[in-house]
Amino acid sequence: MTIRLPSADGSLRTYEPRTEPLHVSPGTPFTSRTVFSAAHVVADPYADVSPDSPAAVDWDATLAFRRHLWSHGLGVAEAMDTAQRGMGLDWAGAAELIRRSAAEARSVGGRIACGVGTDQITGGSLAEIRAAYEEQLAVVEESGAQPILMASRALAAAASGPEDYLEIYGRLLRQSAEPVILHWLGPMFDPALEGYWGSADLDAATETFLEVVAAHPDKVDGIKVSLLDARREIDLRRRLPRGVRCYTGDDFNYPELIAGDDQGFSHALLGIFDPLGPLAAEAVRVLDTGDTAGFRSLLDPTVELSRHLFQTPTRFYKTGVVLLAWLAGHQSHFTMVGGLQSARSLLHLARAYELADALGLFPDPKLAEERMKNLLSLYGVTP
Repeated sequence: MTIRLPSADGSLRTYEPRTEPLHVSPGTPFTSRTVFSAAHVVADPYADVSPDSPAAVDWDATLAFRRHLWSHGLGVAEAMDTAQRGMGLDWAGAAELIRRSAAEARSVGGRIACGVGTDQITGGSLAEIRAAYEEQLAVVEESGAQPILMASRALAAAASGPEDYLEIYGRLLRQSAEPVILHWLGPMFDPALEGYWGSADLDAATETFLEVVAAHPDKVDGIKVSLLDARREIDLRRRLPRGVRCYTGDDFNYPELIAGDDQGFSHALLGIFDPLGPLAAEAVRVLDTGDTAGFRSLLDPTVELSRHLFQTPTRFYKTGVVLLAWLAGHQSHFTMVGGLQSARSLLHLARAYELADALGLFPDPKLAEERMKNLLSLYGVTP
């Protein structure tokens, strides 16, 4: 079995795929870390829609993928960036996704947390932004899921300084029925979030962020940090009030952050754990036994794939995630809401296939090879 893949110089090279996948079976619940996978949505490939249309979702395939993650012990972080929130999935679609996934979680005993944002509006006053947050918070709480308070593009545009963030988040935390996860998504994931927490200076923004947490430690289960800066995350988690978790969202440095050091560790809420689900779960179970070296030996080799998928422009990482789900047989097509399957080059997609195959991520390597060849043929690559 061989496949010809494109190279940066325009030539084709021969790659020999694996013949056997990495075998990982569902196991016992995690004991040392709380781990969420931010899950993608599966588009309906037969819907007559354009990139500007409301998302057409294949609900059966979308929920089946969540059952796959739950079966390996992972929690599902729903309606987040990985689900193309604000990049093809609007609030109406996200609300439906939250309701359906939360009901599915109850039926299988899976853990779920859902994103609360303001994407039903594009701008407005601070009062309107707070009302938008409150509307979404009510939907998540009514579903029975844990809320994740996401960063708001509207708030980034309307806030005049740190005090506006303290006011908005303070009100939301006071009225939340259960502890939430606070999400700091950096501008590398969404350029509209530049200057969040009232300053483009990350040191100043960090102080405001920590001030929100310190004022309401009983209402903050944890923070999710997506800044792709391991040192900053470590410094942040060391300053958290006792009992407040740090969930890494760093798709570049997650093995070392989850492993931790003698002063603590990070839990995880990661988009890369969508394609890595079974392997990531196996690694965490090894870590549960106290075998940090074994954990790193499983997870460190995945970083090259993650860094590739999340390369600049980082916000298009979802394209590679969905490609790998298709190649792995979790869905029947490579179509995305908003037409985002076109957001990465063939060269990028081919390298993602090669790296994932080398890790043994495809349950049926022959199926993955055949599907990749079909994709290549659409770009004019002949056998």
